[in-house]
Amino acid sequence: MVNSKLIAVLVAIVFFYFTVPSTANQEQDKEPFVGVNIGTDVSNLLSAKDLVSFLQVQKISHVRLYDANPDLLKALANTKIRVIIGVPNNQLLAIGSSNTTAASWINRNVVAYYPETLITHIGVGDEILTTVPSSAPLLLPAIQSLYSALVAANLHTEIKVSTPHAASVVLDTFPPSQAYFNQSLIYVMAPLLQFLWKTGSPLMMNLYPYYVFMENKGVVPLENSLFKPLTPSKEMVDPNTLLHYTNVIDAMIDAAYVSMKNLNVTDVPVLVTESGWPSKGDSKEPYATIDNADTYNSNLIKHVIDHSGTPLHPEITSSVFIYELFNEDLRSPPVSEASWGLFYSNSTPVYLLHVSGSGAFLANDTTNQTYCIAMDGVDSKTLQAALDWACGPGRANCSEIQAGESCYQPNNVKNHACYAFDSYYQKELKAPGSCDFKGVAMITTTDPSHGSCVFPGSKKVVHKTRAVLNSTKVSSGAERLKLFTFSSSQVPATTIAFCISLFIPLVIA
Repeated sequence: MVNSKLIAVLVAIVFFYFTVPSTANQEQDKEPFVGVNIGTDVSNLLSAKDLVSFLQVQKISHVRLYDANPDLLKALANTKIRVIIGVPNNQLLAIGSSNTTAASWINRNVVAYYPETLITHIGVGDEILTTVPSSAPLLLPAIQSLYSALVAANLHTEIKVSTPHAASVVLDTFPPSQAYFNQSLIYVMAPLLQFLWKTGSPLMMNLYPYYVFMENKGVVPLENSLFKPLTPSKEMVDPNTLLHYTNVIDAMIDAAYVSMKNLNVTDVPVLVTESGWPSKGDSKEPYATIDNADTYNSNLIKHVIDHSGTPLHPEITSSVFIYELFNEDLRSPPVSEASWGLFYSNSTPVYLLHVSGSGAFLANDTTNQTYCIAMDGVDSKTLQAALDWACGPGRANCSEIQAGESCYQPNNVKNHACYAFDSYYQKELKAPGSCDFKGVAMITTTDPSHGSCVFPGSKKVVHKTRAVLNSTKVSSGAERLKLFTFSSSQVPATTIAFCISLFIPLVIA
């Protein structure tokens, strides 16, 4: 009898665990997170199915889309990846002018996919107030119409509606205590903030310390923009609050909070819908480098995961969406416009983020299984020059690409350059910038070894993999039991209470 009751209890736990996703999802999203933006101006963009698989491999749990792509929303179903979908700017007029159009949009792009696809927010337009100011009067009506449609579908408590703003809607961001919203936008911002407060929605901000630094060189230290440690003399101090700012993005976030307070709004959180650093630029953007992009995004991730908060609000850590997942190589100049991605369109990382110890976000962290190879489409003369440097001043071990050795064939400059690049990259312990060679090299997670030719990075991986296998041959009972551990963030309190109530008859018996 007891056994049958225990089975019933276990069945109930499993049933509730898998059939009450929304509450658990809300609980989990109370923790600050790092997500990524997915732009689509990419040549040879992965199919929706492959893209979602890639997100899962990379342990990316939050994404922002600039539209409501049906193939992608369908592919994201049952993945637990949380999604912000977007209303493109060119759809604002129709939605802001017609409740019927708004309701149709919600039915087509939200109701059709939720809850299998975990849509958490709708971003209405992108930087409307500064890029399409003529549409500003329609922004709030569009947001309100979409919200009303969510209410009709009984989804308004699950999905929030807001709009991403450019940083320039806030003026005089430093010192943050003196910041305020652009007065010409108050007629939109004041009622919008009231709407966000009433509906529990965030103020979405696109914040780029890169541009702050570029526009204020000599005033804002590069170290401050990149989260690098500062001497006290380089810290920015707000003279009104005496708060010390060690990085630019905290100052930008606090400036937004002060600007809201000036309009008597204090309980609307800031969600950073875009932030990043370009890895490549033309001669006018010398600070758009792989090293700086790696440093900024790695430190940004740590800053969020560590619950660092801001000087004004240490108790609040804003979640951030990194701009962006892929380099959008189809973007128009300048060069930096196509160089914000963490990955190339072929899914290889542009650089390796250094976020060890900061949770499971992104599998392109400094892992062992990465290699440096020559990029496709580079002319032989340029590759030869890079090869000569690697084997000469760079002191890479190029013995295996000499005539008669295992990596000599195929005897062409690209094959030899790939080996030399990887040799140098491994010798430098995969340090930031060690796989660049003036822009002709890239990092890959695919082992380039072939036949009897084993690349330098591959030798290290084989050795370390063997060590790991030897250390995990025996699995203790305790380790096996971890498979059945439920965390409090996964199971809502109501479920736990229900399950406990089922045990009471067993105890009394």
